[in-house]
Amino acid sequence: MNSTINIIHTACPAILLALFLLFSYNNTHAAGGHVCSVLYLDGAIEMALKNNPGLRRAEARYRAALNLPSQAGSLPDPILSLGALNVPTDSFSLEQEPMTQMQIKLTQSLPFPGKLSLKRESMEMEAEASRLAVEEEKLRLIRDVKRAWWDAFFLKKSIGIIKKNQQILQELVVVARMKYQVGKGLQQDVLLAQVELSNLLNMETDLKGALDIKKAVITRLLGRPHGACFSLPCDTKAILPRIAGEKVLLKMAQNHRPLLAMQRKKIQGADARLRLARKGILPDFTIGAAYGYRQGRNPTGSRRSDFASLMISLNIPIWAKSKQLSRVAQRSQELAGYDFSYRDALQRIQAEISGQYAYYKSAMEQALFYRDTVIPQAKQTLSAMLKGYQVNKVDFLNVVRSRLALLDYEKRYWRTFTNVQKGLAGLEAAIGTDNFIKARQGQ
Repeated sequence: MNSTINIIHTACPAILLALFLLFSYNNTHAAGGHVCSVLYLDGAIEMALKNNPGLRRAEARYRAALNLPSQAGSLPDPILSLGALNVPTDSFSLEQEPMTQMQIKLTQSLPFPGKLSLKRESMEMEAEASRLAVEEEKLRLIRDVKRAWWDAFFLKKSIGIIKKNQQILQELVVVARMKYQVGKGLQQDVLLAQVELSNLLNMETDLKGALDIKKAVITRLLGRPHGACFSLPCDTKAILPRIAGEKVLLKMAQNHRPLLAMQRKKIQGADARLRLARKGILPDFTIGAAYGYRQGRNPTGSRRSDFASLMISLNIPIWAKSKQLSRVAQRSQELAGYDFSYRDALQRIQAEISGQYAYYKSAMEQALFYRDTVIPQAKQTLSAMLKGYQVNKVDFLNVVRSRLALLDYEKRYWRTFTNVQKGLAGLEAAIGTDNFIKARQGQ
């Protein structure tokens, strides 16, 4: 007896390990070779900011733009020249003629003072605009991730609600069948419950298909490989936060929205280019130094001395009307265009905020109405119907209708709840910050 017990104690760890490995293999195999992790919203946002190709592209453009200011603010490269001057063609001798020399010359172009600094300033504004474009891309990406995640969460929640109702309907089928068997119910009640149960199964299939489509969208936004396995949480904190008023939101957007800041930087860059164009009529200079080496001797027998030369030149803007002044007019119109772009962006953002605020407000009112009024009343009605059915005072059809009505109201509540979250995501992207949320707890 003792030996048998010892054998069992010895074998138990091995058996448990084998069962664990078998269970793990089945789960991994069912997931297509991947372990599906639960994707929470914060994790989805973090993953998207790290891996999204569109955001990576914008960041690469910004890093490229960072190299522009130093290029624009640098002097042109000096020019080194080597030459043989005044070589006689009859002998090609370097000693025959006194003016023959081997020359080395160095020249440097010098733009008029202030031009290089304006070029650099213009490129600095462009680089800063590229950085703000990255911030704008981040806002759009976070908004899209949040909207897709909340849509998927709603579908997952709806599937859970339907499964719960399937179980309840199955229980009602059992009750209806028992009442029919004892002669206190109707066969049509059993058939009705089975039909509604089939409808719920069909609804679940549709929702699962929609969830798979939405998960594919999330996978793309997160920059994950196609077919990557993940699941969504079954529940979340039902937070319906209050936010600041629309006028406050519009004012906050002017200070926080990267798109507006980017347009302002572009205006500053265009203004720098306009000031540079106005300096275009001022001449640029070129300075140079040359050294000429001579061979041979003078008639007096002395060695021929070498030549040293200094030079300075400047351009003369004789075509200023068709060139420099025309460039000033061009830059003036470009600056006006950027100013109109800023105004247009501001108006579009104001319209976006107004639309998202109305969307949020409507969804918030509906969510609170379903949560605080409709669903409690529907639950009370269903409870009364069930009690009445048990004593044969309510027919089975009304019980089923009450159950399905509660299902519909619960789905509508979670739809409006996710619409609130999507509205908040839209407002956050439109304003550029989430500091407009007054409270983060259910009201």
